[in-house]
Amino acid sequence: MTILILILADLLAITLLTFGLYLRRHRRRDLVVSYLGMNVGVLAVATALSGSAAGVGLGLGLFGVLSIIRLRSTELAQHEVAYYFSALALGLIAGLGAQPLWLPLSLMGLILAVMVVGDHARMLPAYRHQIVVLDRAVSDEAALYSRLADVLDARIHSATVSELDLVNDRTVVEVRYEASSTRPRGKAALPAPSAAAASDSSAGTIDYTGLPEASPAADPAHVPAHVPAHVPAHVPAPPRSAAGPGVDDGKRERAA
Repeated sequence: MTILILILADLLAITLLTFGLYLRRHRRRDLVVSYLGMNVGVLAVATALSGSAAGVGLGLGLFGVLSIIRLRSTELAQHEVAYYFSALALGLIAGLGAQPLWLPLSLMGLILAVMVVGDHARMLPAYRHQIVVLDRAVSDEAALYSRLADVLDARIHSATVSELDLVNDRTVVEVRYEASSTRPRGKAALPAPSAAAASDSSAGTIDYTGLPEASPAADPAHVPAHVPAHVPAHVPAPPRSAAGPGVDDGKRERAA
């Protein structure tokens, strides 16, 4: 009966961990399948080995082997590693079946509570990590921190140079910083109207000064098709006679 309760508790816990926490927050389906399969597999192996004398040792060895295999297969983010180990721990706790019954149930609830709080969006929201590529080679550490603080508009905690390219004049930096503002960057506000324009606002027109000049598009569709009136039309010359200029002169003399 105790084993059945622990198995049901583990299935409920892994469902809450994967679908209630991870999938809602990170939306990665392949790791959901990995967490579910890993948890149920470890639960089954630990339950089968719990009756033997070497059950605990084999369970811990299985934990280490599976961790090495999984972590060497693909690159995982640190929060994904935390979910991975939580899924393994839930399966081991339920499979080993420690006594009294409230102890494994309490440990499983503790794991879920830690993941709820630790991976919450309000937990240190301003602390971020980013790889920045600067458009010039910066070898001085003080100048590098100043440049990064200006680019990111943040307080720089650490900056590790991954690549300093003096030939192509660029720097690749791994930065850990604390954002000073949550306002999205890249959207410049319109300048305020000038005092002269404010006096004309009663007429319904506001003139913004300091705006960049817009050049006309170089598109043939915008070129007007009509010819201006002051440009004279081209009049073709009358055709000349094939007999030469002498024939026309003789006709004009007889007509005169």
